[in-house]
Amino acid sequence: MTFDVPNSLILDTALSVSGLTDYIRLLLEQDEQLRQVWITGEVSSANQHRSGLFFTLQDPDGTAGIKCVAWNSQLAKLAQMPIAGEQIIILGSIRVYPQRGEYQISVWQALPAGAGLQALRYQQLKNRLLAEGLFDAERKRPLPLHPQTIAVVTSPTAAAWGDIQKTLKHRYPGLHVLFSPATVQGEQAPDSIVKAIARVEQDGRAEVLILSRGGGAVEELACFNDERVVRSLANCSIPVITGIGHQRDESLADLVADASVHTPTAAAETVVPALSELYTQHRQRVVALHEAVNDSGETAVNQLQVLRNRLKRLRLEKQVQQEMRQLTWKRQQLMQVTLGRSQQAKQHLELLRQKLVSLDPKAVLQRGYAVVRQENGAIARSTGELAVGQNLMIQLGQGEVKVKVREIKD
Repeated sequence: MTFDVPNSLILDTALSVSGLTDYIRLLLEQDEQLRQVWITGEVSSANQHRSGLFFTLQDPDGTAGIKCVAWNSQLAKLAQMPIAGEQIIILGSIRVYPQRGEYQISVWQALPAGAGLQALRYQQLKNRLLAEGLFDAERKRPLPLHPQTIAVVTSPTAAAWGDIQKTLKHRYPGLHVLFSPATVQGEQAPDSIVKAIARVEQDGRAEVLILSRGGGAVEELACFNDERVVRSLANCSIPVITGIGHQRDESLADLVADASVHTPTAAAETVVPALSELYTQHRQRVVALHEAVNDSGETAVNQLQVLRNRLKRLRLEKQVQQEMRQLTWKRQQLMQVTLGRSQQAKQHLELLRQKLVSLDPKAVLQRGYAVVRQENGAIARSTGELAVGQNLMIQLGQGEVKVKVREIKD
């Protein structure tokens, strides 16, 4: 069967190549799902050009592939550089290029896939918590030396709980153990562990907490790298010791804990001392104390004997008596010298007193002499200083007389 279509109609309805390409581009680039899409696959080829890194991402079985480009402006921001043969996860958008009639993914971000993605998330969280100071040594608290009550957070069905019970009972009989059960594997584990720690803190009796789980694959221990669990341990009001897994790298829970060991049994051995060891140490201290006391007693006796011997050699009593006699003699000498000097001083004082008396003008006046003074108070010593009619004062032994010069005789 054939259709007869006029050529004019075909020309009117046919699309140009660019028109069809634009239509396809609008369909792809404006689709909400394709404007921001995550894709996982294996890098089959990668070529670096001046404008960016061009590579192909394909399914592992090679059934499908898609071209991708990471422009130079985005390369430094990629968490994982696309390398041929590696599994990655990319985030990007669909872009259509009309000149070639092709589409490709414009890459914004690339992450490692599978275990690599988990390792990247682990490292990023570790770096962030490290920057906050949650792993600093200054935050580590010492474990109590002799705790009377401890708390254990682990699975009730795990072998770890049995190992811890057995070890604690053997090392420290009579210890009070609080068990706070938790799921330690799977998606529910982080929330379960956080709630178990909260129950211990709410109870308030425990002095130290053991967070434990036996060995397992890396995937099974992922809950101990969960940020909720790490922050719960960091904020715990009592010291925490972890005993998680065997022969593995440290989890973030180990890094934030106050102490960490590799097994549940080692955690139980660390948290309490063995009574048998304590008894042995006590006996050793008792013996050492007795020896120290005996040594001190012998040393004191020897020192006392040495002092006695020195006293005998010095004849201390005779020496003291001799010193006392010398002191008595010196005292008598001092008294005699002091008394003699006192008598000499008295005699000298009396001599000075007599001299003062003999030189006293009043004493001369008492013997009948008089002192003639002019009106200005000067003593008249010669008639040449006087004149007829001049008033004079004559000082006698008792009182004074005012006179006037009537005549002067040489």
